[in-house]
Amino acid sequence: MAKILVVDDSPTMLNGTTKILVSANHEVIQAASGKEGIEKAGSENPDLILMDIVMPDLSGFQATRAITTAAGTKHIPVIMLSTKDQETDMLWATRQGASDYIVKPPNEKELLSKIENLLK
Repeated sequence: MAKILVVDDSPTMLNGTTKILVSANHEVIQAASGKEGIEKAGSENPDLILMDIVMPDLSGFQATRAITTAAGTKHIPVIMLSTKDQETDMLWATRQGASDYIVKPPNEKELLSKIENLLK
């Protein structure tokens, strides 16, 4: 069981992703914006972060860069979880420090498999 921070401004996606993670016995922390995601990454120290890209205030790219470069949070793997499915988005996510990328809506098996691989 891992503590996973899910950052997404869509209540539907936030709840759907949370349901998948809870069914696999993970503890879930939610954040509805990039700024809140950065704050909770620092205060909650999750084992892994699932990050949307398109959000108000800070994009997932900006939030991921902040998390993966800060001394207190740079050890936390980030999986981008977005509707953006272009190769350039995936490449840019990697350049911001993301460990992996999943196109929404997530396939439950793929999501749980990628989480398991990063937490080994």
